[in-house]
Amino acid sequence: MQTTSQLHPTYYFSSRRSSIRSNSSMKLGGWNSSQLGFTGRGQSLRFLTPIHKTRLFVISDADDGRAYAPVLEEDSNTNHAPSSEPETFFSKWSPPKYLWRGLSVLVLAGQVIIRTLKGKVHWRNTLQQLERVGPKSVGVCLLTSAFVGMAFTIQFVREFTRLGLNRSVGGVLALAFSRELSPVVTSIVVAGRIGSAFAAELGTMQVSEQTDTLRVLGSNPVDYLVTPRVIASSLALPFLTLMCFTVGMASSALLADSVYGISINIILDSAQRALRSWDIISAMIKSQVFGMIISIVSCAWGVTTMGGAKGVGESTTSAVVISLVGIFMADFALSYCFFQGAGDSLKNCV
Repeated sequence: MQTTSQLHPTYYFSSRRSSIRSNSSMKLGGWNSSQLGFTGRGQSLRFLTPIHKTRLFVISDADDGRAYAPVLEEDSNTNHAPSSEPETFFSKWSPPKYLWRGLSVLVLAGQVIIRTLKGKVHWRNTLQQLERVGPKSVGVCLLTSAFVGMAFTIQFVREFTRLGLNRSVGGVLALAFSRELSPVVTSIVVAGRIGSAFAAELGTMQVSEQTDTLRVLGSNPVDYLVTPRVIASSLALPFLTLMCFTVGMASSALLADSVYGISINIILDSAQRALRSWDIISAMIKSQVFGMIISIVSCAWGVTTMGGAKGVGESTTSAVVISLVGIFMADFALSYCFFQGAGDSLKNCV
């Protein structure tokens, strides 16, 4: 009759081809480079990896004094190697999505500047994107500018006519259009039309691994996809802004003449007296900066898209929103830098 006197948990290490039975108590040795060792009474055993770690209970038999060790559970290492690296906080931490996307905008902008200065530009693709951003966007930009100008004229002419400042209407409209309305309205239209297209295209290419295909073929995706879009937007928006300024002033003058009885000659003369060359130059500088913001943000959001079709839609929406916010912030910063102190542009129009 056998009785069990003690139950001790221990660990047993074995390879696939060998097993161990000890006549005495065993002591678990430490790791020695790539070997495992046991130190028993009067004997020492070493094993080379690969190994399996098995947990077992040693039961002392009171009758014959031998230790019997049945296998209860096995904890296998899939890599067949010991993992002694401790888990730290940063091993499981990943940066928030908005943080690494914001950093990707800065990195992408730096890469575009460096690659452009080195002359590594795909000019054929740049011309295609320039045609897309410029001539194909003229219609919607001019239409929007015309209606914004007429709506703006209604608000100004009503008040200025009551104050007897009919000769100041043209100067106020010219300054408002050149400094703020034309570059901002044009950029908003381009952000909705072109920025969303950039984000959707690059996002689709990213989730379908087409950008990886370009790398395999030896082409740099920044040179082929991003830089042409940035250059095209930066060159096309100043000309679109100038055209929108012209159409907006023309529509305002026609409305003021036909509805409120203020002659077109009076409005144009007032605008000529109020405008200065710096007003037009500042508008073109603003629009160029806005074009860079739209293209870089949209491309950065596109190349960081994840999650299939749903991720493409989310990236497109987010790219347009972030572009608009960036446009308004840049408009405030540039206006603060360009126009400081008391102005005297309207003193010749009164």
